Amino acid sequence: MTNKLAANAGIMICGHGSRDKDAEREFGLVAKGLKERFPDVPVEYGFLEFSAPNIHMGLNRLIKQGVEHIYAVPGMLFAATHAKNDIPSVLTTFAEKQGNVEMTYGRELGLQDDMIDAFQARIYESLGLDAENPPENLYDTMLVVVGRGTSDTGANAEAAKLTRIVNENMGFGWADTVYSGVTYPSVGVGLEKLMKLGFKRIVVAPYFLFTGRLIKRIQGYVDKVAAENPGIEFVQTPYLNDHPKVIDAFENRVMEIVNGDELGEESLMASFKRRLAAGEVDVHHHHAEFVDPEDDTQGASQADHSHDHSHSHDHSHSHDHSHSHSHGHSHSHGDGHQHSHGVYQHISHPLGPRTMIGEGVCCCFMSQFPDELLEEEKARIEGDCSKAAFAHK
Repeated sequence: MTNKLAANAGIMICGHGSRDKDAEREFGLVAKGLKERFPDVPVEYGFLEFSAPNIHMGLNRLIKQGVEHIYAVPGMLFAATHAKNDIPSVLTTFAEKQGNVEMTYGRELGLQDDMIDAFQARIYESLGLDAENPPENLYDTMLVVVGRGTSDTGANAEAAKLTRIVNENMGFGWADTVYSGVTYPSVGVGLEKLMKLGFKRIVVAPYFLFTGRLIKRIQGYVDKVAAENPGIEFVQTPYLNDHPKVIDAFENRVMEIVNGDELGEESLMASFKRRLAAGEVDVHHHHAEFVDPEDDTQGASQADHSHDHSHSHDHSHSHDHSHSHSHGHSHSHGDGHQHSHGVYQHISHPLGPRTMIGEGVCCCFMSQFPDELLEEEKARIEGDCSKAAFAHK
């Protein structure tokens, strides 16, 4: 065991990225906080998509500072596709091209005690309570945790596990989990059903690191439901951001690598390489494989793409649906975006992503909906995708 980083070591925090510039700035605060924990070690960060710098740029910055051993940690709450496939793919490609750098990849943040403490502190904060001197219970209040929601059932289960842990720790009268992403129940319909339990105070707590379009959409849902139900007090908990306990959790993951601690039965990188060799990996974020605009050996450069990405497959779905499902975002990510998501087996669930049709759900998810489902939703919203989804009327 050792507590000392290798000579010429550097730390790389790998994020997903967001179209929201506030989210980019907040991610930078985590890097700043981690730098304060490791003042003598270069610390950089980068994103898979949407944002700059991308991961390759961050890695190159470390190399320029003389780093030879990179400790890379995923800035992800749970291990879904991004942490399991996309980030390892980028790191592996970089290390192979660099040739003289040692790359070690750590674990996702997960349900560390520090992460749970940070989440509970945010909840107490939203209730105007002191996390250091909490009440014995909150039996008169219901907790609704909002998870990201992915096509990875394990990651979805971790969000539900978090809800149970926090519920027992804090003593809520009831607690449940809803999701803002691809799984079910979605935020709007989940809240509508949970209100029937009769609680007069409901805490809605998003388990997210940073702001972004999803956070703002969640807040919009809650505001709408609250306005329609004035007899219920809705309390919106702030997301985690750079809470000191979150920085502690990142530091823990770095030190696991440094100390050679067991990274589970199989590390994320070892799992990726095993599945890659077996042909089981489908990496969706090929755009994250940085293309140097000055290097014409890597195919088309950034400058060769307008990246309008209006998705010429206009999602007409053979149902005369006149809108193109562009949903107001052009996917102008500044690099060769091949935006896609893992196929989700419950895409048609009555409480899931279909309830968000008309709410700007990503057009990449739209392509997964079967034609008959789209016909049903078309009828429900009277053929006008600009109207509110039926579940949020």
